[in-house]
Amino acid sequence: MQDAAERAVVRAIDKMRNNLSEQLTVDDMARAAMFSKFHFTRIFQRVTGVSPGRFLSAIRLQEAKRLLVTTNLNVTDISLRVGYNSVGTFSTRFTKSVGLPPTTYRRMGGYTGRIATQQVSTGSATVCGRVTVDSHGSPPGLIFMGLFQHRIPEGLPIRCAILDTPGHFRFTNVPDGTWYLLCHAMSGEVFRLQPKNVMVATVGPLVVRGRQRYDVDAQLKPVSKLDPPVLLALLDTRKAAFERQYTASSTQAIAA
Repeated sequence: MQDAAERAVVRAIDKMRNNLSEQLTVDDMARAAMFSKFHFTRIFQRVTGVSPGRFLSAIRLQEAKRLLVTTNLNVTDISLRVGYNSVGTFSTRFTKSVGLPPTTYRRMGGYTGRIATQQVSTGSATVCGRVTVDSHGSPPGLIFMGLFQHRIPEGLPIRCAILDTPGHFRFTNVPDGTWYLLCHAMSGEVFRLQPKNVMVATVGPLVVRGRQRYDVDAQLKPVSKLDPPVLLALLDTRKAAFERQYTASSTQAIAA
């Protein structure tokens, strides 16, 4: 059951989602949450892990992703619908966060062929552990996981992997820095999903230094309104699963 703070944050998030084309201020969100402006900002950050403004920007881009795939609206109209007065600013922000320009994202149907990683200097740390599932069920599909600079899964991760099932993972040569381990699993069409078909997990911030080993566990749980959207363009899990099965079959054939 949600506590008073979480219910207040949900009211603010509903306000955001219902007014994406408007220039909402922190005062507007605080009024919806029925908190003072400064108290609201602290509570929102504590509950979601990000600031109100950052969360609003994320759900605007999430809606833009949906509109690009499910409508014939042009990019200019979509940018206006999600609160951007400049299509250039919108396209730049979208590309940086999602990993693809809006027109490319539309052409690829909301998916990407591969997820690259940041070209950062190689480190010497190891981040490893287990991905588990909460008591409400099992993950609906392949599990994508990555190390990101921010609480919201956007841009390029410094390391990433795909798990077929919950279990152990290991990232090596992780560079120094502060990172978030973010996991995401889903089934079905990415813009026609029910919350029960999406699971997420977040661990962090992880402050990585030197040649140390960091053991972390991530527990997948059903996504909620309080979870920041996944902005990074996702792999087509069906295609990825097929390619993994094909690779495994080919390996077995060669071994035989």
